[in-house]
Amino acid sequence: MTTHREEERLVTAVALLAEVVELRARNEQLRKALVTRAVIDQARGMVMALAPCSSERAWDLLVGVSQHCNIKLRDVAAALVATTDDETLPLPEEVRRELSRALRHLHATDPG
Repeated sequence: MTTHREEERLVTAVALLAEVVELRARNEQLRKALVTRAVIDQARGMVMALAPCSSERAWDLLVGVSQHCNIKLRDVAAALVATTDDETLPLPEEVRRELSRALRHLHATDPG
């Protein structure tokens, strides 16, 4: 039979354990967000070099490609960045077409 004090300790231990689990999950989410953000920023830089355009325009362009292709922004960015890591790795066809279209549109509307 457990005493009231032992029950309180057990409840406290369970609450602390739940908090640790939640904090670890948040930490993992933040770690993934930082990695994803770095890849997106690299892709923005690539678009800025291709266009050339502002960082905001590059962001908008990548978001537009993502939305038109129905592919997560982080995946579009990762595919674009991956083309520099391995020159034999092409962009997925749908992303390549939409990115080309978006870059042409950007050049036509903001030629310099």
